[in-house]
This record gives sequence, C-alpha cells and structure tokens, in this order.
Amino acid sequence: MRFYLASSFLFPRSFRMRLFALCFVATHIPLLAYAGWGAASGRLALPEFLLLLLATVVGMGIALYGIGAMLAPIHVAQGALATLEEGGTVAPLPDGSDDVIGSLLGSVNRAASAAESRMRTLDLAAKEDLLTGVRNRRGFIADVEDLLPAEQRGAIALLDLDRFKAVNDRFGHDEGDRVLRDFAARLSSELRRGDLVARWGGEEFAVLFRGATEEEAARVLARVGRRLIASPLIVCDGQALTFSAGICRFGGEALDDSIACADKALYEAKETGRNRIVRANQGGQPALPLG
Repeated sequence: MRFYLASSFLFPRSFRMRLFALCFVATHIPLLAYAGWGAASGRLALPEFLLLLLATVVGMGIALYGIGAMLAPIHVAQGALATLEEGGTVAPLPDGSDDVIGSLLGSVNRAASAAESRMRTLDLAAKEDLLTGVRNRRGFIADVEDLLPAEQRGAIALLDLDRFKAVNDRFGHDEGDRVLRDFAARLSSELRRGDLVARWGGEEFAVLFRGATEEEAARVLARVGRRLIASPLIVCDGQALTFSAGICRFGGEALDDSIACADKALYEAKETGRNRIVRANQGGQPALPLG
C-alpha cells in the first residue's frame, strides 16, 4: 500500500500508465547496466546494443499487454461496484482462481447478492401493509399497473368497515388491529388466486377482481358479508362488524378513474345505511342480511 501511494504522483489518473512506467524502468535496468559497462570499458558493440534494446522494448510491450489483460477483472469489478452504488443490479461475475483477483470477484458477487436481497426486502416492505400482511396502497397500484394494458376485464372494489371507530373506542386499538388482521385474512381467503387485495388505508380495503364483472364481484363480497355476520370477527353494541363496498368496472383504463368510481359507489353505500354493496353502473344492492 505504501508503494502504491508513493508512486501515485506518476500518472495519478492512470494505473495502467503507472505500470508502464514501472515496467519501462525495471526492464531497462539490464540494458542501462550493459550500456554503462560498455561505455566504461570501451567494449560497447552498437549492433548488439540495438538488438538488446529492441528485444527489451518488445518484451516490455508483451509484459504490459499481459498485465493489462490480467487487470481487466478489476475494471469489471469496479464497474459492478459502481452499478451497485447507484442502486442497480449486476449479473454474477465469473469465478476467479484462488488468488487476489478471484477473491475480489467473489467479494463483489457476495456484495451484489446481499444488495439484491436487501433491495427485495425493502421493496416488499414498501409495498406490504405491515399490520395485515396484504398489499398496501402503493403495492396494490404497482401490481395493477404491472397488469396493464393487458388487463381488459375486471372489477375494482373499495370496502370500508362499518363503525370501526366504535371498535377502537370500546375495545382499544390492539383489538382493532386484531380485527383488521382477521378481516384481511378472511377477505383474502374468499378471493381467487389471481385477485388482488390491499389495505387501502385505515379500515378501508381495495380488491381487484380479475376477469370478473361487477355482478360477480358483488356476489363474492356478499358471501364475505354473510359469513362475517354468521361468524363475527367482533360484536360491538350487540351487532356483528359489517362492511360497506363500492364496485366499479375495470377494463384496462386508468386505475385512478376506476378507483374514483368505486369510491363514489362506496360513499353511496355508506350514506344509504351501511352494510351494503353498491355497483357503480347498476345502482344499489340490497343490504347484506344480518343472519
């Protein structure tokens, strides 16, 4: 390390040129010694000297080319580390031998693998609701946008737990959190494998019913509602916890438009008595039965 730092004044921006200077000096020491001896003794033979000079230059060129090629993995590793520093991903580097270069490549591969794992973990944490384990708003939007524009038929639903504030006020926030977790699990269990569910915020949830009509989505939610009443998550003031929902068609158009449409239908469901499903394009559904 000391020699590296001490020689940094030679071509400080080019390690290759620094090696060239070192090789030039080192390979010309024998030639300089011969020239000095020949000049002192008067035995310097010019043809032999020129031949030796040519051979030295050729040998130096070969050595320099070989050293440059041997240093190529360092440049590859440097590029990979720069990509990782910028938050990108890199393909695994070739395995080296059991020398310092191989050790460097192995270290870069381990660093890249660890960085990719951390990025996946952070990405998952950024898109997952930590309380319920389902997607959060950001994750839901990202998942739906990944499906566009191929997703040409489906329904978006927004659900809101009725009088949830009373649950928190009566039983406390820990019990309220438990209810949210159990509702997310109950809702997820009723959906098909390809459907998407997310906690939209607070006690509100969003669902994408892929390939379903509004009517089909309403039937699924009605089943969820009936089971919530038959097997309550919690009973408050003598009534099982229920939900209201608004449903809107989603056919590959802008997600914001469908969400706004479903939100308007949800508002209508809340304003007209709660515990009901409203389809945006076909008016209100009858209230979910209370058991």
